[in-house]
Amino acid sequence: MKNLNLSFHFPLLLFFLCISMGINAQETYTLKGTITNASSNETLIGVNVIIPEEQKGVVTNEYGFYSIKLPEGTYTLEISYLGFQTISETITISEDTTFNTEMTEGSESLDEVVIKSNNEGINIKSPEMSVNKLSINTIQKLPVVFGEVDIVKSLLLLPGVSNAGEGASGFNVRGGAVDQNLILLDEATIFNSSHLFGFFSVFNPDAVKDLKLYKGGIPAKYGGRVSSVLDIYQRDGNSKEFKAQGGIGVISSRLLAEGPIVKDKGSFLVAGRSSYAHLFLKLADNPNSAYFYDLNTKLTYKLNDENKLLFSGYFGRDVFDINQNFLNTYGNSVFNLRWNHVVSDDIFTNLSLIYSDYYYGLTLNFVGFNWDSGIKNLNIKYDFNHYLNDTFQLEYGLHSTYHEFNPGEIAPIDENSGINFFKLTNKYALENAAYFSVEHNISDKLTAEYGLRFSNFLRLGQESLNEYENDNPIIYNEALDIYEEAQPVDQNSYSRSEVIKTYSNLEPRLALAYNFSENQSFKASYNRMAQYLHLISNTNSPTPLDVWAPSGPFIKPQILDQYALGYFRNINDGKYSLETEVFYKDIQNRIDYVNGANLIANDNIETIILNGRSRAYGLELLAKKNEGRFTGWVAYTLSRSEQQTPGRTAVESGINNGKWYATNYDKTHDISLTASYDYNKKWDFSANFAFQTGLPVTYPMGQYDFNGINVPVYGDRNSNRLPAYHRLDLSATYIPKPNKKQGFQSSWNFGIYNVYNRKNANSISFRENDDTGRNESAKLSLFGIIPSITYNFNF
Repeated sequence: MKNLNLSFHFPLLLFFLCISMGINAQETYTLKGTITNASSNETLIGVNVIIPEEQKGVVTNEYGFYSIKLPEGTYTLEISYLGFQTISETITISEDTTFNTEMTEGSESLDEVVIKSNNEGINIKSPEMSVNKLSINTIQKLPVVFGEVDIVKSLLLLPGVSNAGEGASGFNVRGGAVDQNLILLDEATIFNSSHLFGFFSVFNPDAVKDLKLYKGGIPAKYGGRVSSVLDIYQRDGNSKEFKAQGGIGVISSRLLAEGPIVKDKGSFLVAGRSSYAHLFLKLADNPNSAYFYDLNTKLTYKLNDENKLLFSGYFGRDVFDINQNFLNTYGNSVFNLRWNHVVSDDIFTNLSLIYSDYYYGLTLNFVGFNWDSGIKNLNIKYDFNHYLNDTFQLEYGLHSTYHEFNPGEIAPIDENSGINFFKLTNKYALENAAYFSVEHNISDKLTAEYGLRFSNFLRLGQESLNEYENDNPIIYNEALDIYEEAQPVDQNSYSRSEVIKTYSNLEPRLALAYNFSENQSFKASYNRMAQYLHLISNTNSPTPLDVWAPSGPFIKPQILDQYALGYFRNINDGKYSLETEVFYKDIQNRIDYVNGANLIANDNIETIILNGRSRAYGLELLAKKNEGRFTGWVAYTLSRSEQQTPGRTAVESGINNGKWYATNYDKTHDISLTASYDYNKKWDFSANFAFQTGLPVTYPMGQYDFNGINVPVYGDRNSNRLPAYHRLDLSATYIPKPNKKQGFQSSWNFGIYNVYNRKNANSISFRENDDTGRNESAKLSLFGIIPSITYNFNF
């Protein structure tokens, strides 16, 4: 869609102007406000504000703001939020009115785990689908490895979400790759969501206020990835009084402090975590170590009722040291400065300036060099929430991101190392977007959310760029049936202000909800998305081979088309709920590596990759018990994730002879059972069971002897599978003084991961037995049974 005609903006603008003029002609007034937590002044996301007389309502946005249009009159205002006491107020509207209110936490929220949205009735009517939410209370009670509460591991218990096995980095959504997930922490991009090679996630649950995972039906304000969006917001901090909380676990501890900068106007939050298992290794004279640490911070200051400033940041590092000869350091750094501004009674804006940095460093003392690589982003966003009336709400905005890619740099440790300095070519790009999105209540039964995102990607100049004969960087050798790197015929240098390649895409979004009744609905969605960044990697854990690369002259952007249909039902007044969805995803320009591809310090990635396509389709089922002492859910996913990379001509074989093959993270069956039981005020118990089809692998089919060396012969790519994966986890939480509401409070969490000590295969390798000389397989398992205990406190 190069050289796209942008003339569509004018008729759209005229269309919305006419709508706005028609709405303004009505005799209505605006009721707006912000809803906060009475104990901390923390803004609350997703609070339901209902007007029963008008049978209409609205939900607070990411900053606790709401706005609704009403005719003149007297109304009952019902405000409800999960875990808080419902507010019912009588209010008279005769002019534009501001109604800010505080909600008080309900004591029952400490005695019952409720796994549902804030208001299931609103969810039934909303066109929002393919979205998963979990409350922090629920996440903190789930059994986890080493007793470390983990947001990403909790999401793996939901349908459509999985990972590539124990110890794998990140997560996979509906058959998508790890790099196809957009992960946001206070709107800042997180490029690697894992600590310790996937054992833990980078998100400190104590500092998290709200999280939402979009698997499909993704709103137009999000872009840049083709699989999912994980949107996480940190807590603002307590502006009323100083508070602290933390926990001491088997291998890690955490501490959070929050309090007012200026009472009721400004607040701070600082949270830190660190693991210390490596200290026990040193006591045993083991020179190896592996640990992580991270820091979350948030500053909030309310200038007046119309303006608020927020600053948030995250810094995390992982360190992996083997005998002081191999030192690996990697992690994320993000900062975000935001300005919330209420322009008028029905327009809320947020202006953000965001910096993201992912760093990967490696020191090899036995060789004598340092390796550094990474990616940096500088992003400016301006987003608008426009509450036109109760049937028509509009979101629109502008985004611009500057990318800087460092694919790798090798530097000698000292003059005697014998290593020469070597630098892969830095790459630069500018990614822009404009979007609008409409939530439209077409009738009492039909609601729609539709929008359009225009994305534009400019690949900027770099110091050196190869040129190839016929613009073909990879050559097919028909005689040997292999792909070979083409030799450059020339090399050009460009200034950073020059544009060497441009891509533009229109990304429409549509979601519909048809309500058969108050308790059941049918939903459908479609979204197109473009991804201009690619993770060059052939592993499931972060390594120095992991390099982010931009689209350009030889790498095209990935383009997604996703369709989904769903049936949703509340049973027995919301005590039970059922969600079923089917989906189909098609992705163009998904790259894959030719056989024998060399990723190590390769400055010409285009010479080892081919553009193909991928697809994923499946069925998801989620049945939940939402209320009572016993709660939980059953999640089942039946799916298929495949990739195809045919030859570019009739002569070429492509990859896997051009046939479809399973991706590395394809799982046919994925079942999770999660349960929680509140025995009494002091004790509650949780359990989860997981069963998954084994991951695809490629086993040798045979072997031949070449000069005394056994050479394996492999079949089709990913045509075999590891054994099925399953495990059972248990946990119990004990609160010594559950009725104590003030002062120092504490609790104990006891957990057992993998109760029946299942030796799940992380990989299977083949070798020759030294004694018998016969071939044999060797299974590698990471975790057996792991007990844990964690002491939590707050004051």
